[in-house]
Amino acid sequence: MLNRVILMGRLVSDPELKTTPSGVSVTTFRIAVDRNYVKSGEERKADFFDIVCWRQTAEFVCRYFGKGSLIAVEGQLQSRTYQAKDGSNRYVVEVVADNVSFTGERRDNSNSGYSNQGYNQGYQNQNYGGNQVYQEPAQQTSYQSGSNADFQDMPLDDDLPF
Repeated sequence: MLNRVILMGRLVSDPELKTTPSGVSVTTFRIAVDRNYVKSGEERKADFFDIVCWRQTAEFVCRYFGKGSLIAVEGQLQSRTYQAKDGSNRYVVEVVADNVSFTGERRDNSNSGYSNQGYNQGYQNQNYGGNQVYQEPAQQTSYQSGSNADFQDMPLDDDLPF
């Protein structure tokens, strides 16, 4: 069976970091995801999804994302029921994120806004035997500053290996 969700959208409000009684960090937030199609004569519509992040992923989201930030979320759909304060039973479907990523925008340190500088880095929570392990992505090698001297010449003969 497969339960995998990948969404990209904008945060509707600032995420708030909370801690469970056992000391585990958690945050919940909602993102707005634009639909791919627009009916003629109407405005583009959006769907809203509730996201839950745990541990280091929650801390990462609260530190680097705010209202209006573009975010990519990968996780699993989870449904649950709970009893509201008024005694009614509620049913909720949410995405439990195990991977969140920047999507091309970078928050300014001065909080004066966002700049479009192609910042793309993901953080993951891997589940190994019930233990959550936080992994930072490996640094990617860039070959933009390379020269032709970095490459080896191939012999030009008619015997191709394929």
